[in-house]
Amino acid sequence: MTLKILVVDDEPQIRKQLKIGLNGYGYEVLTASNGQDAITQTAQHAPDMLILDIALGSEPDGIEVCRRLREWSKTPVIMLSVHNEEKTKVTALNAGADDYLTKPFGMEELHARIQAVLRRIATEPTANPKAEIHVGDLFINLANRTVFVEGEEIHLTPKEYDLLRLLATHPGKVMTHRAILSAVWGPEYSEMDHYVRVFVNQIRKKLRENPARNVRYILNEPGVGYRFITDQS
Repeated sequence: MTLKILVVDDEPQIRKQLKIGLNGYGYEVLTASNGQDAITQTAQHAPDMLILDIALGSEPDGIEVCRRLREWSKTPVIMLSVHNEEKTKVTALNAGADDYLTKPFGMEELHARIQAVLRRIATEPTANPKAEIHVGDLFINLANRTVFVEGEEIHLTPKEYDLLRLLATHPGKVMTHRAILSAVWGPEYSEMDHYVRVFVNQIRKKLRENPARNVRYILNEPGVGYRFITDQS
């Protein structure tokens, strides 16, 4: 099976060189010139790997692209940069990159890095969440961070979206207050249970559900946390 690699760089010449070089090793190569196109193509074409430049010349940059992909995708990412500072490498790895390569580099080294990452992930679970979640009248596009209810787009704040995404990407699993707070706000907020209650209530209103009459998506587990419902029967 031919492996599919998405090359993301804002410089046409680099995209061209990497495409030619990687084609020579037998890879199928897709290209993207900006971060949003990279996210969209990852959702649409499910590449086996991304070669992602940090500095893309526009927002989102490579770091933000990697962070957003890690919200729903396990696709391996090798980050490219002209910077060799430890701080930059740490930032990239903390954003979810699997490896980091400093420009300029040779194609042999890039190929070796690709093979090393592929060997490493071969022993990990291969299940990859879909970029879209569709439950009842609720539709979440994880790549575009958009939410629709009954065909109408609803507008969530960044924290509301992060909380809904966390629950929806762990369907049927009880997420404790502490786990939610740590994931959405940070570990320093782990005792602020009221944050979760307030934000869940706000999300429920926007999802048009009344917990006193009908719970369609977010079920309260008293004293523990919340669970995302997938059974709409």
